[in-house]
Amino acid sequence: MESGHHVAAWRASSVPPRAGLDFALYRQLARTAEAACFDAIFVADSVAADEGPGAERMSRSARFEPLTLLSALAAVTERIGLIATATSSYNEPYTVARQFASLEHLSGGRAGWNLVTSDNAAEAGNFGRAEHIAHEDRYARAREFLQVVLALWDSWGDDAFVNDKATGLHHDPAQRHELNHRGEHFAVRGPLNVARSPQGRPVLVQAGASEAGRALAAASAELVFTAQPNRAAGQAFYADLKARAAAFGRAPEALKVMPGVFAVVGESRAEAQEKHEALQALVHPEAGVALVSRMIGNFDLSGYPLDEPLPELPETSTGQRSRQQLLSSLARDGQLTLRQLALKIAGGRGHLSVVGTAADVADVLQDWFEAGAADGFNLMPPTVPAGLDDFARLVVPELQRRGLFRQRYEGRTLREHLGLAWPAHRLPTEHLKTAQA
Repeated sequence: MESGHHVAAWRASSVPPRAGLDFALYRQLARTAEAACFDAIFVADSVAADEGPGAERMSRSARFEPLTLLSALAAVTERIGLIATATSSYNEPYTVARQFASLEHLSGGRAGWNLVTSDNAAEAGNFGRAEHIAHEDRYARAREFLQVVLALWDSWGDDAFVNDKATGLHHDPAQRHELNHRGEHFAVRGPLNVARSPQGRPVLVQAGASEAGRALAAASAELVFTAQPNRAAGQAFYADLKARAAAFGRAPEALKVMPGVFAVVGESRAEAQEKHEALQALVHPEAGVALVSRMIGNFDLSGYPLDEPLPELPETSTGQRSRQQLLSSLARDGQLTLRQLALKIAGGRGHLSVVGTAADVADVLQDWFEAGAADGFNLMPPTVPAGLDDFARLVVPELQRRGLFRQRYEGRTLREHLGLAWPAHRLPTEHLKTAQA
């Protein structure tokens, strides 16, 4: 997030005023994360400015397009992975395949694609639609979209581009594969005009936790981001997703589960608590309600009383159903008012949240890891750059001391960082059989 994950982060004095369009800040964050040997940088995205009541009190309406940003960061980093979100709802497979293949070559094999189906209803109007695509339809489109992208990434064999100047042969025509795909949602001839990537293909990342999202992730994702508020929920999700992957004939290590963690770190517990309370005090009620409205399924809650329980809501048809269930459970189980729910999710948005010392944070991460609730974590700093600096300076050395985190990179590609196998080349027709199944 451009100013940090806390909804009021942009108001903190330590955050640059134009963080979303401050490349120097992003460069600083990337270098901090790389010096700490993080696996990757993950840039989320939405193809719409925030709108509706409270939008003017949030900082999510001015940001870089992720692939452009990561291409620039590829030039000022050497090892850290570069993951970007691109929606299947408002893109074309050929464009996405080409963009990520280009990032792969620019970075030397460090790219990852976070496939989302878009849960922001405001995006529809930017792409000629009167309303957002329904949940089931978004996932049907996403399944075909993914297989077409995979087929395009395998348009060329590993050794297709021979560049033989003596004979005048630029590429081996036998290793050139057209798709000639015509499906329910897409018609794509191919081949892609980018060679196969340095790590075979970009790492496939997903974040859906609904039934449709889990099914798609189990079949194809290599890295899954998830929001789990406690260890028991994390263990249940982890076991379910690994079992689903096994049903597709996949090894457990082929899919890495990384819950989000919102961590506020201090030299002491008192200092960490002070940092957190200072951010909570900056949450404007309108911004808090706007955040709940957006995340609970694109419902406008601005007219409801702040100090009464969350109203009963129908199942969302445009937003994330898994996140709606999570926030509704948080409100119901904690008997929270709308105001209290807004403050509860102001930082972590329903993810695991930890406020404490480096040892406190490390204890929680180690516990989740050893209890089978996570393979790793998606760090959500409360503010930037200070929140990331705190984690890199305090928590990473503690994890290294415990033997839980690397002290240096051993590989150069994102796959190597994550311990993922090289994906063997497959003919495009093999990918497309899956799309047509």
